[in-house]
Amino acid sequence: MGKPVTEIAKAVIQTEADSILLLKDRIDQKFDEACHLLAACKGKVILIGMGKSGHIAKKIASTLSSTGTPSFYMHPGEAGHGDLGVIAENDVVIMISYSGESDEMISLLSGIKRINVPIISMTGNSNSSIGMSSQFHLDVSIKKEACPNNLAPTSSTTAALVMGDAIAISLININNFSSDDFAMSHPSGTLGRRLLTFVSSIMKTGKDIPIVSLETSLLDSLLVMSQKNLGMVLIADNNKLIGIFTDGDLRRAIESNINFQELTIKEVMTRNCKSIGANKPALKALEMMEKFSLNSLPVVDSNNQIVGALNMHTLMQAKLF
Repeated sequence: MGKPVTEIAKAVIQTEADSILLLKDRIDQKFDEACHLLAACKGKVILIGMGKSGHIAKKIASTLSSTGTPSFYMHPGEAGHGDLGVIAENDVVIMISYSGESDEMISLLSGIKRINVPIISMTGNSNSSIGMSSQFHLDVSIKKEACPNNLAPTSSTTAALVMGDAIAISLININNFSSDDFAMSHPSGTLGRRLLTFVSSIMKTGKDIPIVSLETSLLDSLLVMSQKNLGMVLIADNNKLIGIFTDGDLRRAIESNINFQELTIKEVMTRNCKSIGANKPALKALEMMEKFSLNSLPVVDSNNQIVGALNMHTLMQAKLF
C-alpha cells in the first residue's frame, strides 16, 4: 500500500508553504521599483502566460483590476495572431513563465520591444530568454514541485500567484486604494453592497417614522409603536429628538409592574439615545447597533431633527448580513 492520503496532502501543503516562504528574501529593491513602475502606469497592465501560468496570470489580472490597477490577461497564442495590437506605449506587460523559455511567449518579445513597453517577468530562471528580456525580473523559483514526480506545476504556480498578490497589495498601499474604491469595483457583491449602501437609502421616512410628543400617554405611544412596526417610538419636541422607547423598554416596564394607564411616554423613555446621520454608511449603523446591543436606531440631521428611523430588520432587508 502507498502512503495514507492525509500524509500525502500534508506533505503537499508543507512543500508549497516552504516554496512561498522562499519569496520573502526576494522582496528587494527590484520588487519595489517594479511596483512603482506599475503604480505609475498610465495605460493598462497586460498579463501573459501559457498553460498553468496562464491561469495564474488571469487570476493576478483580476486581482489587480479589482484593487485599482486596470489589467487584463492576454493569451500568448492569440497575441501572436493579432491581439498584440491592443498593447500601447503607456502599458506595462507582466510575463509569467516558470522556465522562461515558452516558445509562444518568446515569439512576442520583439513585438513588445518595438512598442517600447516595459516588461516585468516572473520566472524560475533569471538567465532565461524572458528573464533576460525584461526590465524587472522577479524570481519565483522553487526547490521542488509538490508533485511526486516533480513535474506537474504545483509549488511553482502557487509561488507565482503569491508574488502576484504581493504586487497587488503593495499597489493598494502605493495608490492609497480605499475600501470605498474597492466597493466601486464590486457593486454587485455583498462587499460592495455593504460599503455602498447608505442609511438614507434604506431608512423609514415621513409617515412611517413612529414619532410622539413628550405628553403622549404611554398607551397611545404603544399604539403608534405597534402601527409603525419598527420596535420603537421616538419622542420629539418640534421634531427634535428627545428620547426613545423600544420593545426592550416595554418588556422592562411590564416586569416592573408600572401603571400603563397613568403614565406619559416622557416618564419611561430613554433620554440621550444613540442616533445616526442619514449620510452615514448603513454598515456603520449595523456596527453601532451590534456594539450597543440595539435593535432600533433613530436617524437625525446635524440639528438633531428626526429624518428617519431603522431597525435590524431594515438592515436585513438591505442584505447587509
